[in-house]
Amino acid sequence: MVKGLVWLIIAYSLSQFYRACLAVFAPVLKAEIGLEADQVSTALGIWFLIFAAMQIPVGWLLDHRSPRKTASIMLALGGGGGALLFAMAQGPWGIYAAMGLIGVGCSPVLMLSFYIFARSAPSNRFGTLAGLVVGLGSLGNLAATVPLSWSMSLIGWRVTCLVLAGATVLISLALSRFVQDPPAVDHSNAANQSSLRDLVTIWPLYPVLVMAAVAYAPAAGLRGSWAGGYLSDVYGLTSEGIGRVTLFMALSMIAGALAFGPMDRIIRSRKRIVLIGTSAALVCLVLLWTGAGSQSVWQISALLAGVGFFCSAYGQIMNHGRTLLPDHLTGRGVTLINLFSIGGAGVFQIVSAGVFSGAMQRSAESLVGYKTVFGLFIISLTVGSLIYLMSKEPDT
Repeated sequence: MVKGLVWLIIAYSLSQFYRACLAVFAPVLKAEIGLEADQVSTALGIWFLIFAAMQIPVGWLLDHRSPRKTASIMLALGGGGGALLFAMAQGPWGIYAAMGLIGVGCSPVLMLSFYIFARSAPSNRFGTLAGLVVGLGSLGNLAATVPLSWSMSLIGWRVTCLVLAGATVLISLALSRFVQDPPAVDHSNAANQSSLRDLVTIWPLYPVLVMAAVAYAPAAGLRGSWAGGYLSDVYGLTSEGIGRVTLFMALSMIAGALAFGPMDRIIRSRKRIVLIGTSAALVCLVLLWTGAGSQSVWQISALLAGVGFFCSAYGQIMNHGRTLLPDHLTGRGVTLINLFSIGGAGVFQIVSAGVFSGAMQRSAESLVGYKTVFGLFIISLTVGSLIYLMSKEPDT
């Protein structure tokens, strides 16, 4: 069990790395293959959207097939193959295709952990275990900062991607070897024969899905792409400087996931925990927006770290939604919540790229475009929080 948990965390750290690495890759991709800031955002958006779309088949596979085999095979073929394709990319469409394939490979990894916890662990341990995987797995986010920039300096970005492809395959093999499947659900029982249609009739789940769709998007978008462009275009930072700033944000996201995970043992309302985190993240975003262009790099680092920390209540959003699900819908239920979380991040990457491009057409000053992106995240998080206020949760 311990070995399995370790490899679940390592596999999730790889997923975190892939969704965060473009911020550091951005300057060299722009210089060598002409990838602009909005195209970097689009590439990350494709990763999120493909990842999200895969949650429906992944949920079915978790409920009906071996979760361990599902995750290991998809990670090897999708993640390893996508990293190889990234290494050979000659233009934007090569990066798009690579990120889409990597999204397929990473799509079952976290849900494998959550499914095992939901089916095997005591209910009062789910938040802690989920926070542990998300928090320690976010070390992959950390690896996609200074360590990545060092690797690119030493061996080049293409060779770095080849090394990543090999590491991805090795990790998938370890998942297959050390992770154990939870007890299977008996689908021959009529009560356990259900479809996605049954899941979408659980009406109390809807405000949770809306919250999931907006809560992670600011941290994912800023950490994954916009922070790199903002610091490069407005402040003139290189990959090394961007790596240092995003390192602080990565550390804050790790700390946030670990802090929010067990918080339901202190605050007996998962809903309240999520709203507290979201409100604090909104304050940081508003300060980023109002002070854009006039703040020091250290101030920006602190505010990005605040967004990263307070947008890390994902485990408690999942925990809230999990309490609304029957056992036989656990796999599809947690993947549906994850679909909204990752899909929301993907949609906002695509939308923010369009918003940024539109702002740049009206004004030649890049700062205007980045302020518009900050404003988009503020509006979405505010609306989502108001809807989530209407959510209900079972007695704890």
